[in-house]
Amino acid sequence: MNRSRLIPVYVSEADWDRDQAALRSIRHRVFVDEQKVPEQLEWDGLDDTGWHWIARDESGTAIGTARLVPSGQIGRMAVLATHRKQGIGARLLAAAVSMARELSFDQVFLHAQTHAIKFYHQAGFQMVGEEFEEAGIAHRIMLKDLKKE
Repeated sequence: MNRSRLIPVYVSEADWDRDQAALRSIRHRVFVDEQKVPEQLEWDGLDDTGWHWIARDESGTAIGTARLVPSGQIGRMAVLATHRKQGIGARLLAAAVSMARELSFDQVFLHAQTHAIKFYHQAGFQMVGEEFEEAGIAHRIMLKDLKKE
């Protein structure tokens, strides 16, 4: 983490109806523009069924997002390139895991892009299964058992 670049960041639960434009903007920039994920894969129809978080900088600009859906899957973790390596993703992930605990989920899981496995492992997630491709990007399923904590 580059502490010399740290800026105040505020992570809060988002409301899909109210915050949809900001959440979509972040995800479009990270997944569609940067990672070349096809739009029809990014917009999977699950957004209105889940819980969302948004990270904003001190000016209120949306810079990161995460989502938890009723199946226990955490996803759509995205932080704008200009704000990465500052702990924002870890805070978004912690918020999603905390909500899963409040909802009494036994476990949470995610599809980790292989370059991010270390990040999720540091947050207590364990790899299961083989590597697979999703949206043309290599992934691994990772689980976190919430009953053990």
